[in-house]
Amino acid sequence: MPEPKTLVILGAAGATGRHAVAQAVDRGHTVIAVERDWTDLPEPPAGVRKVSADVLRDDLGAVMQGADAVISALGLGVSAKTLLSPPPLYTEGTLRIISGMRAAGLIRLVVVSASFVGDRNRGPVWFRNTTGVALDRIFGQMAEMERILSATEDIAWTALRPGWLMEGPATRDYVVTEDVIPETLIRTRHADLADLALVCVEEGNWIRQKPAIAREEPASASGPGAVLRDVFE
Repeated sequence: MPEPKTLVILGAAGATGRHAVAQAVDRGHTVIAVERDWTDLPEPPAGVRKVSADVLRDDLGAVMQGADAVISALGLGVSAKTLLSPPPLYTEGTLRIISGMRAAGLIRLVVVSASFVGDRNRGPVWFRNTTGVALDRIFGQMAEMERILSATEDIAWTALRPGWLMEGPATRDYVVTEDVIPETLIRTRHADLADLALVCVEEGNWIRQKPAIAREEPASASGPGAVLRDVFE
């Protein structure tokens, strides 16, 4: 078992965050689970410290006191309004996370980006032509987040670059490559992404790097119907 740590997990009730919280607890870590508003959200596992904080407004240094590392599983939805004018979650949010970490004396940070930030020419043509245009502004924000991190010398960051995310139990047989996912793969499970985030914190690897993570999935999960439904529903 890895050495127990105290982890701040931002976006703790989201699709990836909830897996990160559950897996961290199972692995013996202490978790500070952060959401903007826990009203109407599922309760985290027993023993998790639940905190309400807005990354774009609140004092994150106070939230992070006493922790060993931060995992940001924050993400934006794909509603029409968000696609046209996404809030600055990845840009201003990242700057505020870094500021909070400095105030709390932390240096280890793992964030979620996307493989398509590094190379939009991943996946079949139907995927690139449909999602590339729709998600351009969000991918642009992620790219700026990565530039902010690259220019930050006092933070030991890792930017995870998954393929298109999907539900499913953790497999731990995913493929990790530098910067972009293999051309033959397109999908990544939220649960596997959470596992890699924890591995990066536990083992101290992929520091100041952008590991891409994906997994071969059956056609029923990788075809146009399944992927586009996950993107736009």
